[in-house]
Amino acid sequence: MGQIGIRSIMNMPLRSGLRKELTSQLREYDAFEQEAHGIAASRGWELKELDPAIKGMTNMMTRTRLSFGDVDSKAAAMMIQGNTRGIIKGYKNLNQFPPSDQRVSNLAHKLIDFEETNNRQLQGFL
Repeated sequence: MGQIGIRSIMNMPLRSGLRKELTSQLREYDAFEQEAHGIAASRGWELKELDPAIKGMTNMMTRTRLSFGDVDSKAAAMMIQGNTRGIIKGYKNLNQFPPSDQRVSNLAHKLIDFEETNNRQLQGFL
């Protein structure tokens, strides 16, 4: 979901510093996705793609929420909220399922750490 959120925000007029930060974060999310797909492929798992309707709703919501006021501050707040939801969901998943698969567990912990770092980096844009 982080990738979709960033891509929808990148269509807005952002200051170069925030755009640079989001571009960097997007590259990291892409790397997480590639690693997850690699793990899944090695185990014969099939990963579901996100419903295209969610992408459309995300774009519409982003345009609405960022249509007036300080776009950078609102975009940073939206990203922090999304990262926080991701952190919560990540911890819930880790606590719900036993850490029997070390690669999956390591990737989940790495993603949580990444989202916590993102929140700290985005605070300067609020």
